[in-house]
Amino acid sequence: MMEFFDTSVLVAAFRGGHANHDVSLKCFAAAEKKHAACAVHSLAEVYAVMTSLAVKPLIPPEQALLFVGEAWARLTPISLTAEEYMSALQRAASRGVSGGRIYDSLLLAAATKCNARVIYTWNLKHFQSIAPDLAERIQTP
Repeated sequence: MMEFFDTSVLVAAFRGGHANHDVSLKCFAAAEKKHAACAVHSLAEVYAVMTSLAVKPLIPPEQALLFVGEAWARLTPISLTAEEYMSALQRAASRGVSGGRIYDSLLLAAATKCNARVIYTWNLKHFQSIAPDLAERIQTP
């Protein structure tokens, strides 16, 4: 069974000034590819967030790509097939999920696909409300 990392934990692990940096980094550093995963989409989200942070100096694309490379090296990237993607959208719609929370739904679908025993996130309430059936697996690092 896998540990699944939400984008919020990865960003906190890579951003030294983040309030949850130390605990996120410790959790990420203990992860091993054969037992830990993230959604493929999270790789793009890490890149997007890290290159758009309002910090001085700005994080250049090359540095953000190094962070993505660290996630790629330490975590198994999980992708959804077109059918799984559509099924996740249908499930989200049936649960009343709207707006940007759809992306959390897709991440949870990836976590389910890899049979994650634990889903690490800093967005507990969002994740638990989207997937109450997974609530006991959803936790902070």
